Amino acid sequence: MMAQKAVIIGAGGIGVALADKWQQSGHYDVHVVSRDTSIDSSWQGWQSDYSDESLAQISAGIAAAPGELSRLVITNGVLQGDGFRPERALRQLSRTAMARVLEINTVLPMLALAAFESQLKNVSRPRVAVLSARVGSIGDNRLGGWYSYRASKSALNMMLQCAAIELHRVNRSLKLIAFHPGTTDTPLSKPFQRGVPADKLFTPKFVADQLSTILDTIETDGRLSYLDWAGEPIPW
Repeated sequence: MMAQKAVIIGAGGIGVALADKWQQSGHYDVHVVSRDTSIDSSWQGWQSDYSDESLAQISAGIAAAPGELSRLVITNGVLQGDGFRPERALRQLSRTAMARVLEINTVLPMLALAAFESQLKNVSRPRVAVLSARVGSIGDNRLGGWYSYRASKSALNMMLQCAAIELHRVNRSLKLIAFHPGTTDTPLSKPFQRGVPADKLFTPKFVADQLSTILDTIETDGRLSYLDWAGEPIPW
């Protein structure tokens, strides 16, 4: 049987937990792309600044490794950073902050997906997941606020749906998922964990287990699935 490769973009809490799980399973040769390769691990690390050139070079390097690409998971995301936080009112909107959030949450994941497109064409039942968020749902938005973050995830979902249709034309067995991990105990959610019930604050390992199971069991249908950590659909 041909070796199976798993590629994870982003070495945050969920990405590392997923990489460790898949490496320990023995089912995949795991490759992790991140800005930092100092993490002690048994999987193959690739350092990237996420430029077009870097993504292209890394994709070519992974393509040259034995096996076919069976799993691709893109985990990059940002909620706040130096000088900006989720906006609660129109007066808090900042051109610079909005551009930054959209760049990391929407543009970067799509360019990463594009860089690996050629490796997804001629393989059997590849599964691709990109971390989205429930707050990207327009139908589920009853609180408002968080303008840039919500918009970046809604835009990501639309682009992923376009990609799901396009990729299905060239590989009828491919399935693409926009995945909401729930509130996970990572640095991204740390400032916003107050008030989250203990049973709704998930460990990265739990989320990795849930996502892995979804990828293993979901059927192909040529559309994007927008799912939460329990595998339940989220309204668009």
